[in-house]
This record gives sequence, C-alpha cells and structure tokens, in this order.
Amino acid sequence: MIRSVHIDDASALLDIYNYYVLNTTVNFDIDPLSLETFTDKINHIVSEYPYIVYEENNEILGFAYGSRFRPRPAYNYTAESTVYVKHTAHGKQIGSKLYAELIRLLKETDLHTVLGVLTVPNDASINLHEKFGFEKVAHLKEVGLKFGEWQNIGIWQLKLR
Repeated sequence: MIRSVHIDDASALLDIYNYYVLNTTVNFDIDPLSLETFTDKINHIVSEYPYIVYEENNEILGFAYGSRFRPRPAYNYTAESTVYVKHTAHGKQIGSKLYAELIRLLKETDLHTVLGVLTVPNDASINLHEKFGFEKVAHLKEVGLKFGEWQNIGIWQLKLR
C-alpha cells in the first residue's frame, strides 16, 4: 500500500535512510542522521511537497518525496525527486510503484519539472528514472567525497507539463 507519510513513520524511514548513509554512495551524508534531524526534515518537506511511503504487512519498505531543488525563487517550479527502498526489499518493483505515484502527485502541483540527482554509476537508479521518461541532462565529475573517493553526479530531468 502506498500512503502519505505520517510523522510516526520517521524511525522506520530513518533506518532505511541511514543504511544508505553508512553503506553506499547514493547520498552524500557521511554520518547517520539523528531521529530529531530526520523528523525535522520530514516536517519541512511535507509542508510543500508530496511525501509517500510503501507499506506491506505493517512494515515500511520504501519512501519517496519531492523537495526543493535550490533555494532561489526562480527554482520555485523545479523539484528534486528522491526514492529509497529498504535494502532487503529490492526486486519487488517498490521503487517503480513509489515513483509512479510520486510523479502523479507532482503533476497535480504547479511544478514544471522534476530532477533526479544521482550518484553515478548507479544502473538501478538510472534505469528507474529512464523508465519514467527522465532524460540525462548533466554529468558532474568528482563533486562529492565519500568513503575516501570522489563521486560523480548525473542529473536526469522530467518535464511535468
């Protein structure tokens, strides 16, 4: 089941998120986030953007949300999309289900475009974005340092209207 996030979900979502912080380069946080910091982040995002979770048998297996791309006013019609699937739940199309619903919700707003900002290489995430019509528009080399290695970023864009 896909539903809107509840603040009571924060701990389960944080567990999913912090796994990726500690074990992957898919995000650029270096240290695990605290529950307070993550809860504040959820509250900030839901005030402006859709934030959804995928729940199965009373267990949250993934989440997705839109968020501000950059803080300047000219970017008000551009969002960044994010999706995380619990590392033990891959292969169930949860990311695709979440992204389909997130994009549907973003299209109901006044947003013009949505961006996926991906650490590359990352075939699974690239395939997910391209499945939904995102096109690669940028490749930034060595812009993040994680686990002692420089990381590259690709940006995929989907025009919503």
